[in-house]
Amino acid sequence: MTGLRERKKQRTRDALIVAAHELFVTQGYDATTVDQIVEMVDVSQRTFFRYFANKEEVALFVQDMVSTIFYEAVCAGPPGEPPLEYLRGVLDDTWEAVGEAVEALTPLDLHLKMCQVIETTPSLLAAHLRHSLLMEEKLVREVARRTGVDPDQDPRPRVLVAAFVGVMRAAVRQWSMRGGVSLKAARALTYDYMAQLKPAVSGGWGRTD
Repeated sequence: MTGLRERKKQRTRDALIVAAHELFVTQGYDATTVDQIVEMVDVSQRTFFRYFANKEEVALFVQDMVSTIFYEAVCAGPPGEPPLEYLRGVLDDTWEAVGEAVEALTPLDLHLKMCQVIETTPSLLAAHLRHSLLMEEKLVREVARRTGVDPDQDPRPRVLVAAFVGVMRAAVRQWSMRGGVSLKAARALTYDYMAQLKPAVSGGWGRTD
């Protein structure tokens, strides 16, 4: 059971995340200072830096949490299933858990707006892509482990993960930039994009009309 002290620390961390994201959404990432964030929560700068190294870390906290939940689920499943089908199955299995984890931390509407901020802030988008590349490499290693191949000799794990992550990024960018999208609508769009992966790489793009 989590002790009172740990729960208090988590509440402070979560309050800093929500305050930071509200400021990022309303006035922009670059215009927001750590002083403004801590003022909203009524804590000191020292407290902020106890939880986060900088603004970038608090801005990307939820995205990194989501990536970690997915990666840990990928690692936890039994081997044997074809890797693309397996990754899609893990996405399906973890979607509700991810949504619950996000909503336990920050209002969903705020999270969706924060996705827009990330996509439209060059410095933040660059940092997010850097984080994503690190997670992509971990996924490559895990897919290779599950399939018994050497990712430094066999290109298939890297190609597969690049395609999967690329489709996910394309879907996230589409629904995050639309505004007012529900979690249900985001899921439907993501699944639609994922369903296009095989047709997109198998040819047959000629017009049918």
